[in-house]
Formats: sequence, C-alpha cells, structure tokens
Amino acid sequence: MDRVRAHIRDIMDFPIPGIVFKDITPVIKDPEALKTAINELCRPFENVTLSAVAGMEARGFIFGSLVAYQLGVGFIPLRKPGKLPYDVKSKSYDLEYGSATLEVHTDAVEPGQKILIIDDLLATGGTALASCELLEELGADIVSCAFMIELKELGGRQKLGGRPVHALLSY
Repeated sequence: MDRVRAHIRDIMDFPIPGIVFKDITPVIKDPEALKTAINELCRPFENVTLSAVAGMEARGFIFGSLVAYQLGVGFIPLRKPGKLPYDVKSKSYDLEYGSATLEVHTDAVEPGQKILIIDDLLATGGTALASCELLEELGADIVSCAFMIELKELGGRQKLGGRPVHALLSY
C-alpha cells in the first residue's frame, strides 16, 4: 500500500477554497499501484457471495468495474441525472460543498441481491449513503461499501449507519 499512498496527491482548494482534494489519477496511471489498489479492494470479498458491484460516477466506475471483473460479477453504474437511457430511480443528497443526485436503472438489481458498493473516497458519506439507500429501495442487500481512501475526520463511516465499510487508506 506504500506505493498506492505515494501516488495520491493533494490538490489544495479544489473544487472550492478550503477543500484538500485527494487526487487518485496518479494511482490509475501507474500499473503496479493500480493493480495493488484493486487487489486490496477485492481481498476482503474474495470468498463472499456477491451479485454485483455498484460504482458511483465517475471515479467509482474506474475502481468498481475493475473490482467487479476481478470478482467475476457484473457492474451497476450509479450515474448523474440524464445519463441513463432506461427507467430510472433517483436519489438526491448533500455533499460537503453542495448537493447532487444519483440515478440507477430500475431493473439494475432484484430483491435480495448482494451488492458491494465501490468508490474512490469516503468523506462525509453523502454519496455513499445515497448509493446504499437507492439500491436498498430497489431491494438490494448491501454487503459492504469499499473505498480506496477514507477521510476519517469527516465522519462518513458513521453516516452509513452501521453498514460495513472497508477502506484501504485513511487520512
């Protein structure tokens, strides 16, 4: 994980003043760092029965689709409004610097399916909680939420209400 941590860079005042953005693009540029991150995201779930992995637009798509591939399950995209072509279910939520909405196809999951949610970062937990609630409203069972980075002082883990959380790196 040292190689992964070494490839995460801080961008000051992005997207607004006062925010220190954790940029993961150097991780995905480096084949060994990316391979390590994906292997470590998958490790706790290698012997867990999963129906699919869900990932949030946009960085959750990168990690989520690779984890889904490695674990041998399908991938569910959670998208920004207006990007999915079929019937959708929406969930709006607050971010630390604004608000947003996620959408998913109404037939993305069936009741009782076991879903792993993947994203690059857990901060205040708004996006992760909205993702859990959106899929749970369709009948999914959230097995866990996994992140490459957790910003502990922002309390996102607590906002997830006891749902299991796995994070590779904590700041």
